[in-house]
Amino acid sequence: MIPRGALVVSCQARGDNPLRGPAFMAAMARAAAQGGAGAIRAEGADDIAAIRAAVALPVIGLVKRDDAGFPVYITPDFAAARAVAAADVIAIDATPRPRHGEDVAVLIRRIHAELGRLVLADVASVEEGLAAEAWGADYVASTLSGYTGGPVPEGPDFELLAALVVRCRVPVVAEGRFGTPAEVARAFALGAHAVCVGGAITDPRAITRRFAAATPP
Repeated sequence: MIPRGALVVSCQARGDNPLRGPAFMAAMARAAAQGGAGAIRAEGADDIAAIRAAVALPVIGLVKRDDAGFPVYITPDFAAARAVAAADVIAIDATPRPRHGEDVAVLIRRIHAELGRLVLADVASVEEGLAAEAWGADYVASTLSGYTGGPVPEGPDFELLAALVVRCRVPVVAEGRFGTPAEVARAFALGAHAVCVGGAITDPRAITRRFAAATPP
């Protein structure tokens, strides 16, 4: 269960990040919990296990897997979902793009029936959110807006968030390019059930680069 009004902190690190690894992500989750986070989003079975041992917050789990020729990489099939079944909620890519795995409707049904876990559907449009809801998703998130083609916007997609809140019956989680407390507050004002923030909190390398860009040449 993702608490209403929660700040969800995404504790993830890419392969080239010095903070990659379960010990670092567990420490990041502890820091987030101490700072007031209401839930954690994490990738991979090892990181999730370490985080579950470190904090008592709900965990949204996912697997990121690159399948050649397929654009979907967030929990693309049931095997990936089963690998992170220790999480409370499993996040999946719910867009209609080609995937190396089950159709979204089948994947949601199997996660519910065989794993007994809630499903958070990452989408990029209102239509995708409504479809995921119809297939049984427990939450819909604006995570993939700007990442399914074309240029990536600089800030959060508040227009999509507002439309999802109005049209979806299930809780809507705001996610994607949140960088300031003011943006988080705006998302809640628009009706978000929860807001997920990642690199702006948990990527000191990226944060350092922002400040370093302001130093004299």
